[in-house]
Amino acid sequence: MPQNETVVNGIVPLPLVENAAAKRFRWFEVSLILVIGFGGSLINAIYILRFGPAAAPHISNTRWLAATVQEAACLLLLGYILRRRGLGFKHIGLRWSVRDVGVGLLVTATSIASYAVGYSILSFLHRLAFGHAGGIRSSREFFGNPGAMFVAFSLLNPFFEELIVRAYLMTEVIELTGSPTLAVVLSVAIQSSYHLYYGWVGALSLACMFLVFSLYYVRRRRALPVVIAHGFFDLVALVRLW
Repeated sequence: MPQNETVVNGIVPLPLVENAAAKRFRWFEVSLILVIGFGGSLINAIYILRFGPAAAPHISNTRWLAATVQEAACLLLLGYILRRRGLGFKHIGLRWSVRDVGVGLLVTATSIASYAVGYSILSFLHRLAFGHAGGIRSSREFFGNPGAMFVAFSLLNPFFEELIVRAYLMTEVIELTGSPTLAVVLSVAIQSSYHLYYGWVGALSLACMFLVFSLYYVRRRRALPVVIAHGFFDLVALVRLW
């Protein structure tokens, strides 16, 4: 290994991008997978934010199946992008260990506290500005009573979101710009944007939770703990809907 390279939590950083064309192509890959993975969700979230949960289309088992297939395809695309550069999911911090499961529970607890504090502050500010606390729209308002395919979707979704919008996006931004701060801001902003169907207070409260995920990842560069934490919230949502 070259003298000027260092290993961070088992991850060997890529060499510096040597030319502008290579750098632009990597930004294109980042933009491509984000648009394919989350563009439709963002449009849908803005539509529901504007017209309310009643405007949300009914989500059948077939649509949950389609969403699951799309997420799986995006993860395969991510794997291809990494493999094309001679890398794998380990490069973005996905490793399987019992310790990371335990750490994931700690990340979960911290993110719950952050969410609760953020929601309290945002509700207070909303009451000051508009005379009422605002509140978070219930998942049942737009998800209804999901069928069996929602289980498969819920199991895959934490890997889909956290590997793409957290691990991959943040790794690329750090390597291309050298700015961990920009990586955290972009990750939290993008992930919060396609949750706007919960309303502004709901989406910003979730941003407090996503901030914990991002700060953990930028410090430790391990993806499984944030996948575990995200999976906990998806499991809670599944139980509440059923």
